[in-house]
Amino acid sequence: MQNKKTPLQYAMVTLKGMAMGAADVVPGVSGGTIAFITGIYEELITTIDKLSLSFFKYWKKEGFIPTFKRFNLGFLCCLFLGIFISVLSLAKLISYLLDAYPVMLWAFFFGLILASIWLIGKQIMKWNIGVYVMGILGIAISYYITVAEPLDGSASYGFIFISGFLAIIAMILPGISGAFILLLLGSYALVLGTVEDFVDGIAQGNYRQVAFALSKLIVFMIGCVIGLKSFSKALTYLYVNYKNLTLALLTGFMIGALNKVWPWKEVLSYRTNSEGHEVPLLEKSILPQNFDGDPQILSVVILAVFGFLLIFIIERLAIKKPLDVH
Repeated sequence: MQNKKTPLQYAMVTLKGMAMGAADVVPGVSGGTIAFITGIYEELITTIDKLSLSFFKYWKKEGFIPTFKRFNLGFLCCLFLGIFISVLSLAKLISYLLDAYPVMLWAFFFGLILASIWLIGKQIMKWNIGVYVMGILGIAISYYITVAEPLDGSASYGFIFISGFLAIIAMILPGISGAFILLLLGSYALVLGTVEDFVDGIAQGNYRQVAFALSKLIVFMIGCVIGLKSFSKALTYLYVNYKNLTLALLTGFMIGALNKVWPWKEVLSYRTNSEGHEVPLLEKSILPQNFDGDPQILSVVILAVFGFLLIFIIERLAIKKPLDVH
C-alpha cells in the first residue's frame, strides 16, 4: 500500500476522486471503473479492507498521526474530498437537466448504459449454461424493479440509508454505477435533490435547510460506509472466484435496466414530493410516435451515440489488463 505520498500526489488523488464523483453522478458510468483506469483501484480496495475498529487500538497505543498514516487515511480523505466536491458541483446541473430536458438526458444515459453493457459483457471469457442463467436472472430482476411501483420511501431516513448501503457497490466493483443503483431504487432524484438543497442552503445562508439536508447526507454516507465494509470482501471474493458468473449477472442487470432510462415515457401515476410538487411515480416506456410532445428523435439519437462513444473512449484509455483486485 502506498502510504508515503508527496503533496502533489495527494492533489492528484483528489483530482482522481473528482473524476470518480463525476462518474457516479451519472447513471451508467462506474466510479469503480474510473478508479481502475486512473490506477488507484487496488489501493482503494486494500485500504478499505484493512480499515477496521483496530484503528482505535492503534490510536491509543501509537497516537493519531502514526495511526492515520498506518491505515492510509490520507489517501482516503483526499479521494473522498474529490468525490464530494464533484458531487456537490454537478448535482444541481443534473437536477436542472432532468427537469428541463428529460428526454435528451435519458437518451444520453441510455447510450452510457448501452456501452457499459458492451464493456462488461465482453469481459466474459467463457460462455456456458451457468453464465446464461445468471444473465437471464439479472435481466429478470432488473426489469422487474423498473416496472414495479417504487417503494415510496419518500425522504425517510431509512430509505436514504438503504440507498447509500446499496449504491456503494459501485465503489467496489468496476462496471456498475452508484447512480444507476439509485435510479433502480427510485432514489436518484431524492439524493440529487438533497445535495442541491444543501448547496442552495449554503448559498442563501439558510442554515436550517443546510442542517436538514446535511442530516440526510450524513445518513446516506453512513449507509455507504456500512455497505462498503459489508460488501467489499463478499463482492471481491465473487469477482475473483466466479468472475464470469458475476459479470453475466451485472450484464443482465444493466440490460434489464434499459427500460428505466428509455427516453420516451408515459406517466401512469403521480406522487407529491417533500416540497409539495407533483412528480411521476409510475411510468411505462412507449414508442416515440406515442409520446405526448416532441419526441426529439434526432437529438435522442445524437445524445445516445455520444453517450455510447464516451464510454468507448474511456475504455480505450484504460490500461489493457484484466480487472484484478490483487
